[in-house]
Amino acid sequence: MNKRINFDDQRYVHFITFSCYGNRTCLDHDDAKRRVLGALNHEILRHSATCVGFVIMPDHVHSLIWFKEPGELSAFIRDWKRSSSRSIKQFLQNHSEYAKNFQSADPLWQKRYYSFEIETEEKIEEKLTYIHMNPVKKGLVENIMDWRWSSARYYVSGKSVGVPIGWPRM
Repeated sequence: MNKRINFDDQRYVHFITFSCYGNRTCLDHDDAKRRVLGALNHEILRHSATCVGFVIMPDHVHSLIWFKEPGELSAFIRDWKRSSSRSIKQFLQNHSEYAKNFQSADPLWQKRYYSFEIETEEKIEEKLTYIHMNPVKKGLVENIMDWRWSSARYYVSGKSVGVPIGWPRM
């Protein structure tokens, strides 16, 4: 049996990715993305975390998260996915045009998440560029500033993006 390695025992910046169940586009509607962002904001405060960057795509989420204390990653992701799932499912059930391809018994998120632990500022900057370019590469916008659902506007022009953005104290 393949045992998962736990990197949550040290103070890394975690590059986190998780996807919608079955690669569906459950986050296609702005209200669904807004709910993911609201849940992220809530969990950042609750877990005393720092959001270094994020992007919310129609079918997945990327984020860079740093915790003051080790051992927070799993609970943070569990809570973020749980609260956003409840809220998005409620939205989908109330808007039949979006719910037609969604069975209420199905999970919203894939069970697992992917986390890449980052130790250097150069790698943080590389991953920030990657997540900010994601909507451009997918053809959703032509410029990173045009995608409302990422931290790019904060880094380019200092504008608010719905969650506090900060740099880790590694």
